[in-house]
Amino acid sequence: MIAPLLFVYDRSATRAHRDLDMRLMSCDHYADRMDAVLAGRWIDHGADALSTHRPALTALLDSMRDAAGQREVACLVHTWGRLATDDTHRQVLQQRIIEVGGHTMTTFGESDRLSLRAVLMGRQS
Repeated sequence: MIAPLLFVYDRSATRAHRDLDMRLMSCDHYADRMDAVLAGRWIDHGADALSTHRPALTALLDSMRDAAGQREVACLVHTWGRLATDDTHRQVLQQRIIEVGGHTMTTFGESDRLSLRAVLMGRQS
């Protein structure tokens, strides 16, 4: 079985990077424990981290779409809140990830992989 390809995503509105660095380190450790391969890191900074327009996430989705036909792909976030703190916005972003052939998972072992249908139907995972 081919190891999953993980696309790490985060967002940071502040100039201080200590918390961001700790979250990214957590993602690295999680990938190691899962024997997964990291495709890279995509981070939205500043105003992009707080808005619905997420250029880094859009770039992640483009890369994920290209790899999805070859192996399992997932967007790895430290917690669900790293996608969005608003549940509706988070579900919209999760749906975008599903549409390119991936799923979303957290470093705490949570995943929407088994509940993709619920996410597509607009229910909370």
